[in-house]
Amino acid sequence: MFKKRIAAAAVGLLLSQNPVMANPLELGEGLRTADPSAHVWQDGRLYLYTSHDMECQADFHMQDWMAFSSENLKDWTNHGVILSLDDLSWADNYAWAPDAAYKNGKYYLVFPAGTGFKDRVNPEKSTKWMGLGIAVSDSPTGPFKDAIGKPLWTEPYANDPSLFIDDDGTAWLYFHGKNHDYYVAKMQDDMLAIDGDLIKMDMGGYEPKMEGPWVFKRGDNYYYTMPENNRVLTYYMATSPTGPWQYQGQIMDQEHQANNHHSIMQYQGQWLLFYHRWYQATDSDCHKRQRHSTAEYLYFNEDGTIQPVKRTDSGIRDFADKVMK
Repeated sequence: MFKKRIAAAAVGLLLSQNPVMANPLELGEGLRTADPSAHVWQDGRLYLYTSHDMECQADFHMQDWMAFSSENLKDWTNHGVILSLDDLSWADNYAWAPDAAYKNGKYYLVFPAGTGFKDRVNPEKSTKWMGLGIAVSDSPTGPFKDAIGKPLWTEPYANDPSLFIDDDGTAWLYFHGKNHDYYVAKMQDDMLAIDGDLIKMDMGGYEPKMEGPWVFKRGDNYYYTMPENNRVLTYYMATSPTGPWQYQGQIMDQEHQANNHHSIMQYQGQWLLFYHRWYQATDSDCHKRQRHSTAEYLYFNEDGTIQPVKRTDSGIRDFADKVMK
């Protein structure tokens, strides 16, 4: 009886540490993905573009980007690596959070990458630099090819891009930048360069530390969402993609004092929040939490504001049943 109790407790512990049967998303055994960017293309499938953490990596030295797609958000197709640092001539490290867009009959992947070394003990000795690249493909799953062979700009340091295509076809590029948070760049029509200078947006007087912005539109409202202080998901609203923005507050609280990165997309009439969550996975020999792509349902109030979202172990596994009701 005692041995049975021990065995039952062990199983319970494993399940509590790794609720893989619901959240995180079942993208592939042993995969560690983060920064999921969700898009719905002409074929009606939902696509996720993610960064790819190496198993037990000591720091964020990711090497490539991946894509996944699904029709029911339960069964996912792994399309593999769609772009790698090996495909770049101007960067050799930091394959961080990507985003994607469809325009001019092509699929565009905007991605951050860099060079140098980040000294976390003595930051003044750091040589790390990051910039934003643009890759293009005829297919949503690539392979993508570096379109210009260089970053879109070298100053300021930038990462965490978000591409938003407005109703009139204008493409806006939001990003996290050194001394340039809350700036936006208008893209040229060919998507291969920015059109004019970076634009400083009016954030209504509130500009906390942030990273990973994501912008979307619902009705007449534009939403600028972000991990505030790199942890808590918060948002602003506006009636223009460049503001002025009005701060609205929190979408999702932080967890484990760990970073977060997200996207928000409507699919088959249901709004969804994709983000990464730090789990200690049972299919790993690494005895620490690692990042995994996850999802929750997202709801709006009548005035367009977003209802707070709680992390769940059930996630969106009942999506197919939910949208059929």
